Formats: sequence, C-alpha cells, structure tokens
Amino acid sequence: MLVELTNNINETTGLSHELQWKIIISVGIFVFSWLLQYLVSVFLANKLEDPKIRYRWKKTGSYTIYALGIFIIIGIWFDGIKDLATFVGLVSAGMAVAMKEPLENLAGWGFILWRKPFEVGDRIQLGDYKGDVIDQRLFMFTLMEVGNWVQEEQSTGRIINIPNGLIFTQVLANYNKGFNFLWNEIPVLVTFESDWEKALEILDEIANKHTVHLTKQAEQNIKKAAENFMIFYSYLTPKVYLSVVDSGVLLTIRYLCEIKRRRGSAEEIWKDILKEFAKHDNIDFAYPTQRAYYNPIEGKNGTKPSKTDISISTIVKDFLNPGK
Repeated sequence: MLVELTNNINETTGLSHELQWKIIISVGIFVFSWLLQYLVSVFLANKLEDPKIRYRWKKTGSYTIYALGIFIIIGIWFDGIKDLATFVGLVSAGMAVAMKEPLENLAGWGFILWRKPFEVGDRIQLGDYKGDVIDQRLFMFTLMEVGNWVQEEQSTGRIINIPNGLIFTQVLANYNKGFNFLWNEIPVLVTFESDWEKALEILDEIANKHTVHLTKQAEQNIKKAAENFMIFYSYLTPKVYLSVVDSGVLLTIRYLCEIKRRRGSAEEIWKDILKEFAKHDNIDFAYPTQRAYYNPIEGKNGTKPSKTDISISTIVKDFLNPGK
C-alpha cells in the first residue's frame, strides 16, 4: 500500500522515493519536537512553582529541542559537508538581502542571550518604550508597559512587542542591573514666613522613618554590584536639600526607594508631611499667590526707609491716587 502510494506520488509529481522519505521524516521530526516540547512544558508546570524558574527552564528546553531537530533535519537533507557549505552560502547571501530586519532581530536575540543587558522580570527603557520584560523570543521581546499617560511609572496594562534588533540602535536603561534601588525626590515648598528650620527637621525625620530599613540592603547591593560596575555612593541615607525659589523656600527630600514602589513610597511620605505640618502654626505650604508688601511696616529695621522717604512716598501716592 505504502509502496503504491509513493509510486503514484512519483508518477504525479516527479518526486523520487528518496526525496519523499526525506520529506516524511522531516515532518515527523518536526511533529515529534513539538510534542516533546509540549510534554516538557506540562512537566515543568507541574513540578516547578516559581514562575521565573519555570519560564527559564521552559525556554531553555524549547530552544534545545528545536535546535536538535533542525540539526537532524539538516543531516538528513545534506549528506556531505561540501553540499551543506554550498547551501549555507547560497541561503546566507539571499537572506542577507531579502530578510535584513529579521536577521537583525535574530542577531539581537543572540546578543541578548550572550551579554544579558536585561532578563525577564527586569524593568527597562529602550528608546521611547518603558516597562517590565515579561517574555523573550527569537525575533522580539515583550514588555508590560509602565508610564506613558500613567504617572510615577505604574503599569498601563498594555503589552508591547519590541523587535530585538532595536537593542543595537536605541539607548537601553535597565532599572535592575547593578543597583536595585532608585533615588527619588519629593519637593516641598513652604512660605518665606514659615519656620523653615523646623520644617527641614520634620522632613528629615519622616524621610529616615520610611527609608532606614533600605540602607543596609542598598549597601549590600552596592558591594555586589561593584564587582562588575564602578558604582559607589558617599552616603545612602536620605537627605533634605534647601533652596530658594520665587514662591518660597524649597525643601527637597532625596531618598532611596525600591524600583517598583516609587509612587507608593511618595504617597506614604506625603501623608506624614501633611499630618506633621498641620500640627505647626508657623509652617505653611507655599503656592502661587499675590500680596502687597509695605516695606515701612513689614521690612527689617535696617531696610526701612527714613521718615523723609516715607513722606515723599506718601505725597507721590496721593498724587497718583487723588480720589483715595
């Protein structure tokens, strides 16, 4: 029956018996590889609870199984090294012209596996795209987007597929590589009339309260990162910087926070700031306002005008405003 079928195919299509067997065996190897990969995935899903470990073993198993299948198929179709070398040369020349972008993406995939600029689970920014890496494939990797229209780099819910080839042309920022913390800043603006020294003291206490537990973790993290990168900080404790702006005294809290807790940590700190400032009548937030400043009454003694200046200013004022 099988012999008759192959003879009929040979008569109809002109395919030799040898070529037909090569096709059948190749399809069989492909189906077997797919089935084996599926069984391995089911086995890992039942045995491994950690999703990160399960994902990595699943990817490693898939790549290994399909790579072996491809090598076996190549061995079936090409008997000699000479034929194989000729085939590879011809295919490479054609693919270099017709499949430029897919080849770039494939090269990018190899670079990502080799140099590991990021891994699944890392938060990265590549060009204009920012998010958490949730998958890696031959021609693209996938991000769970953060930022964009959502503030403080929280998730938007969108999944973005990015070609691997962009790793060669876009600037990559990795939030997790080297140092697993971020420096965040919270600006607090108080009026010039406020007791800014007391306000600075309050902010310093609040910042230490929320970040003291991270300092030791950060020190250990830096020591580990220093083995591969030139990363060093003179201090890791929070600090409140003071500056003067048009609307008042600006007190900026600079503190360490975990990569994915930037918004949450800022919210907790702001709650304490509002509660503490409400307890002090001599501390008030500054905001855009307009006011009249009369130097003879409000100015410092050394800057107040003389009585003669006051008389002249009064005469000028009355002249300009005769109805008042």
